[in-house]
Amino acid sequence: MKIMRAYKTEIEPNNVQHTVLLKHSGAARFVYNWGLARRKEEYEKTGRSSNAIELHKQLTALKRTEFTWMYEVSKCAPQEALRDLDRAYKNFFETRAGHPRFKRRRLGAGSFKLRGSIKVFHDSVQLPKIGMIRLKEKEYLPTQGVHIPSATVSEKAGKWFVSLQVEEEIEAQNNTGPTAGVDVGISKLATISDGTVIANQKPLSRFERRKKRIQRSLARKARGSNNRARTVIRLARYELKVSNIRKDAIHKATTMLARTKSVIGVESLNVTGLLRNHHLAKHLADASLGEFLRQLKYKAKWNGGAVVEADSFFPSTRRCSSCGSVKDEMSLSERMYKCVNCGFEADRDLNAAMNLASVAASWAETQNACKSGEGHATKAGAPR
Repeated sequence: MKIMRAYKTEIEPNNVQHTVLLKHSGAARFVYNWGLARRKEEYEKTGRSSNAIELHKQLTALKRTEFTWMYEVSKCAPQEALRDLDRAYKNFFETRAGHPRFKRRRLGAGSFKLRGSIKVFHDSVQLPKIGMIRLKEKEYLPTQGVHIPSATVSEKAGKWFVSLQVEEEIEAQNNTGPTAGVDVGISKLATISDGTVIANQKPLSRFERRKKRIQRSLARKARGSNNRARTVIRLARYELKVSNIRKDAIHKATTMLARTKSVIGVESLNVTGLLRNHHLAKHLADASLGEFLRQLKYKAKWNGGAVVEADSFFPSTRRCSSCGSVKDEMSLSERMYKCVNCGFEADRDLNAAMNLASVAASWAETQNACKSGEGHATKAGAPR
């Protein structure tokens, strides 16, 4: 099976390379802002604006006269910046995001994308126009049997990273593990129907007091001072640490589930709608439930399994996993499910996971019946 996979790792540029990286990221940011301003100007005058191809023709003409400094960087960086602007407008028109905004230098060096001859070695990576850059983690990036269409270089908290988009072939897996239901939440990241509980690391809540101290320290520093610049880096490193803890927990949990379970039942979540609850928004964002489900889906596919999403109106929490009776309502304060019909008692999250496991088992039986000619399978991911 051919898949697209991203590999991201930290790089260690020398002083000369560090300057070159800053030039590339600066050029990408400049062209993005130039293209955005140009599109706004054209729309105000004519009612339409140029796409990435048309803007690139205009930019090529200006490079010979006004922007001659852009010859110092790879032509890919500005080209990809204009393509990113096109995607930003597409997301805006399809109501998936707000209107594109100008990028600011004070938020960090940013990132840029390169295409062309990209080569990977066990301890370094070779990028167009930049050359060989040493890797901090050796023998992590794939070196043979893969195709690398692009590389994205980014900076965060004073550290530089390279992310490679890799097209590679993997062996099709035949996952023979059991079916399971997974209930995700805030207090516990995931509760599995077999009784396993995956703890929520809650990195934002754990380090919130430290963040507030850094922010108060930053507020006292004079703008433009070296002390303020150092404190900004301290805050960025804190946020990077919180993000890394969250990503590590989610990757480990989803990989374990994808490798050990053949069919996984989950609840379809409207994460955007849930974030409108101001009492829970911060904790929901800290748990990153949408990212958890996204990773679980593609990892299950890679490992020969499937993820079945229960309907958004499926009463996984209010339904008794023993007798099937459904409560009219159940408040968040009720942490134990108690069935008035059969007397069954269980943790509310475990009860929900068991109900989702029954959805997964039902879907698996339908698939098996379809393969043997005994029935018809329902669409994966949308059981009713």
